[in-house]
Amino acid sequence: MNPEPAVIARRQALVCAGVAVGTGALVACTRGQEQPARPVREDGVLADTAEVPVGSALIVDGIVVTQPRAGEFAGFSAVCLHAGCAVSKVDGAEVICPCHHSTFGLDGAVISGPARAPLAPAAITVRGDSVVAG
Repeated sequence: MNPEPAVIARRQALVCAGVAVGTGALVACTRGQEQPARPVREDGVLADTAEVPVGSALIVDGIVVTQPRAGEFAGFSAVCLHAGCAVSKVDGAEVICPCHHSTFGLDGAVISGPARAPLAPAAITVRGDSVVAG
């Protein structure tokens, strides 16, 4: 008997399984980036202050704008440092990465992983009733 065909078949099965898992992971990471964030307005404004819900956030052109308390705003990069996917969903006080379902608080801190690093700060400024980048 020649055991070689069984070894090759097993190796081929393992390689195919590895390719399938890798492809699935890439598709999952890409899916989050395909959901476009709201663009910056023509006048350069990310959002009106009234558009950012108190106790929640708004994702605008790669920036997560939060308003944890009335009149208090903060900005964070929309890039999840776990795998480089863009956070794309806000559920109350949680910002969610669609790739591996990491959640972040309104201060950018990780609530649940697999992400271990917080969202990076992004400079924003409130000018009157507008939030602008920088």
